[in-house]
Amino acid sequence: MAADLGPLDRLTERAEMLAGAWAGRARASTTVGRERALLRMFGVSGLDAAGRPLAWSVVDRYLGGGPGRLGGGIVLPFAMALAEYDLDPQRLALDVASGAIDLGMEADLLNEPERRAIAEEEARRLVSAAIERIDANRTARAELIDVLGEPRRPWIGAAMGEPDLAGALDEARAAVEAGADFLEVDVPIGRELSERLRRAGIDAPVWRPRPGSIDPVEALDDAPSGSQRALGGLRRALDEVAAQRRGYIRLAIAPPPLGTPEGAVVAGFERIDAARSDPLGEIVAGHVAPDRALADHAFGQAVLARAGVAVMIGAGPLVVGPDIARGVPSDPAVRAGRALALQILAVAIARGNGLANEQIIVGALTPWLVEEREPVARAAGEVALRRALLPEHGIVFEEPPPSGTSETELWPALVAAVQPGSDALAVVRHRPDRRTIRASRVAAVVAGEIASAYDGRALAGAALAHARATSEAALRTLERLADDGWRTVTGDGPSDGVRARLGADAVAERSDPFDPLAGELSRVG
Repeated sequence: MAADLGPLDRLTERAEMLAGAWAGRARASTTVGRERALLRMFGVSGLDAAGRPLAWSVVDRYLGGGPGRLGGGIVLPFAMALAEYDLDPQRLALDVASGAIDLGMEADLLNEPERRAIAEEEARRLVSAAIERIDANRTARAELIDVLGEPRRPWIGAAMGEPDLAGALDEARAAVEAGADFLEVDVPIGRELSERLRRAGIDAPVWRPRPGSIDPVEALDDAPSGSQRALGGLRRALDEVAAQRRGYIRLAIAPPPLGTPEGAVVAGFERIDAARSDPLGEIVAGHVAPDRALADHAFGQAVLARAGVAVMIGAGPLVVGPDIARGVPSDPAVRAGRALALQILAVAIARGNGLANEQIIVGALTPWLVEEREPVARAAGEVALRRALLPEHGIVFEEPPPSGTSETELWPALVAAVQPGSDALAVVRHRPDRRTIRASRVAAVVAGEIASAYDGRALAGAALAHARATSEAALRTLERLADDGWRTVTGDGPSDGVRARLGADAVAERSDPFDPLAGELSRVG
């Protein structure tokens, strides 16, 4: 079947080559997101006196002292100040944010070998404590699963929609009572992204407490549903429900663009089970600068690998930049091929960043496929391609967001028809009521039994033609990426605005040889 589906071996080889070429530079770089995440690892959390995220405020104030500071990082100056002032990380962060302590002065002390040695020792101690916490959560997950047991695969999941903790708790309980095994929560956008979007003239969604929450006690319990505090509350609530029903319940997060490093640390600290991390999707759909996205995800995926958190990589972004530049729309196989190329490239990057095959979950179908001509045949071809190219990874079917069109009504039936039996890991629904969850579970049982009833099924007709055309388009995409760079998928020209290069000024090659994480994330906990 592999030969029939097109140039699969060349696709894999080209993806591995590109991933390897980009990986070294990404891992040798730092970003403002990585620096914020390191402060979170040290215990910095919450808001400063002005209501801004504290880690953001500290990094922003320190880097404001000069563009060369990012390459050196904030870790050693921060550790130096901890030793000098004998403060805990949270107290020090508040003093830095207020301007009471200048980390630039602490950075100057690092020129003295004895002082630098003290700072390095303090930084290693802080990292070791964070790794111990991450390892403890990894162990706790394994022990809970042993005690409670795994739900039957595929897991039936629910994409959460409530914006605050109180609503999310109610929504989560209702979804689990309806039979959900897997819940996914969107992490709200961070201060950096919201400010960059604002400067580009783009409205950014800002979380606010629900109207009427004026009671001080109630306000203290209010938080965005994807914040660290809310995720901790959700994790505890799900564990209680799981113990009652005798089946482990997984919690997943979807960090926004520029948010992967901090999201990875939160995932490790709050025992999150899965997290989205797709640098290629962030570049194309999130308009993030490539060097920034690759460096952010190199750090984030290394943390997730250590934490035992599964990484979810979608079926690939919709690439229309080249079509817009030419003024000519592409055909369905070309769109599918571009998405497939970026998906297998994202998987190769994730492996290079330390993730084991069993930790990487891949999307089975692109969300726009239901709107194409002959969607069922195309879906069968694209699922077959992914099983041939990515056989060691679980696949997930993710329902497109509700649009009210007849095409979205097709999705449940389409998934029931093309699920590859036991290879399907999860089915995620946007309407997690008892009826939809029950229907998804019944469809999964039928798909599994149908798959076991046949001794292999080969593609034919429109499905086979689409699979071949898709794999050929994917190979052309990777070849052009190697030859022409990012314009192949973004369609960006030299006159693009700020939005096409989000974060381009916030990534730098690390200039200080000291890395407190060296060796820590690669060891198995």
